[in-house]
Amino acid sequence: MASKIKWAILTTVLLLLVGVGYYTYAFLHFANNIQSKPDSDKLFSGITSKSTTKVSETYTPPKWEGKQRVNVLLLGGDSRGMKKNEIPRSDTLMVASIDPVTKKASLFSILRDTYVKIPGQGEDRINAALAIGGPNLAMKTVSDLMGIPIQYYVYTDFKGFIALVDAIDGIDLFVEKDMKYSDAEDGHEYDINLKKGMQHLNGKTALQYVRFRHDAMSDFSRTERQRKFIQAIAQKMQSTSSLLKLPKILNSIDPYIETNLTTTDMLKLGSLGYEAKAEGMSSQQIPPSDLLIEKRVGGAEVISVNKDKLQIYVKAVLDGRDPTASDKVPASSEKSGSGSSNGKTGSSSAILSSNPGSGAVHK
Repeated sequence: MASKIKWAILTTVLLLLVGVGYYTYAFLHFANNIQSKPDSDKLFSGITSKSTTKVSETYTPPKWEGKQRVNVLLLGGDSRGMKKNEIPRSDTLMVASIDPVTKKASLFSILRDTYVKIPGQGEDRINAALAIGGPNLAMKTVSDLMGIPIQYYVYTDFKGFIALVDAIDGIDLFVEKDMKYSDAEDGHEYDINLKKGMQHLNGKTALQYVRFRHDAMSDFSRTERQRKFIQAIAQKMQSTSSLLKLPKILNSIDPYIETNLTTTDMLKLGSLGYEAKAEGMSSQQIPPSDLLIEKRVGGAEVISVNKDKLQIYVKAVLDGRDPTASDKVPASSEKSGSGSSNGKTGSSSAILSSNPGSGAVHK
């Protein structure tokens, strides 16, 4: 009897060791494959010294020591119709922020038509920063706008998003309205056709949900849906079933992701992300509607914002305070920011209408 117990214990230990080894190998393999490496980036190898600005070449993201707040720029690209070695504009820009002390997380989505100063390039829509100078320039541009350090970026495209959702067996979500849009440019591969009601969204239908913008509130509604869906993904990733399938999930999304996170940072951030429960995550649009300024540039409608006011707003959110009750910016700073206040303030569908300067991102 004692011999059988010993064998049972030994077998259990061996199985645990094999399991740990399998998970460790899967993670290390994944981490090595998605890390950005000089001259060998699988997604940004097209950025050459001619197309990269001096700012993006010299900008070094601040190091995260594990004790201060960490901010990660999530970049979603639309690479459809792009030529070889051509870098897309970012179709989606989000900042995930986590405080390692309080374990509180915040998710900001940045309206892609926000007109800002891109370091070394003058003014343009914020989604152009990625195409102009790659992830480093995108990080620097977002950091300057929001007034917070951006330590890391994670980039993926449509295929990566679909692979992730399918790898976690989809998401159950309430679709708030009928959504229909036809796009013949890609042979109708990315047409949108969703019905209102509770739905189980797989990778392709989930992409339809987060891309839809053809309603009265345009990109405002779209970014809100994107934050809602990212929170749903975060909640499911924290479930036991997803953790058990982690090697499969990592293998599925491996080809479509690039990041500047080191393996050590991935481990630290992964642990922190699990502790910061998604249910309590705050969610905000940047610029918020009450700070948003409409502006015309070259005949096109864009979005502007007083940068000082915006940074006060962001700090209030991260401090857990009501951002609408933040102290007012002194009158002397009213002229600062990325644009003048020659338009009205508030949300509007007109400012997000499609225009040639926005490139493929408006499809």
